[in-house]
Amino acid sequence: MTLFWVLGLLLIRLKELHLKMEKSLASGITFLILIVVDFTTSWCGPCRVMAPYLAELAKKLPSVTFLKVGVDELQSVAADWVVEAMPTFMFLKDGKIVDKVVGWRKEELQQTITKHLSDSTSAA
Repeated sequence: MTLFWVLGLLLIRLKELHLKMEKSLASGITFLILIVVDFTTSWCGPCRVMAPYLAELAKKLPSVTFLKVGVDELQSVAADWVVEAMPTFMFLKDGKIVDKVVGWRKEELQQTITKHLSDSTSAA
């Protein structure tokens, strides 16, 4: 598990993860990873409420990588990812967006993480 505050380094970090996946696949190792990207702003009340919950999830789920994108600083990244409301959570596996949760929905967020983690373990 890793909890990052990303300011301009999101694309570099995702590229690094993509390269790790390619290397793992090339060597015959199954590389299953779930990345949760949290698009947030400093002025968003629900985002502030979710922050401690995400920190707790990050501690409990070491197999999940959590990335946080400050939309105020990275508006172009949010636009590229078609983020229209905060908080927005994008779920990535194998370098692709596989799911999305919009808004302050703790239960839906947890269920989506659980769903994709169980998909990973059943695929292994």
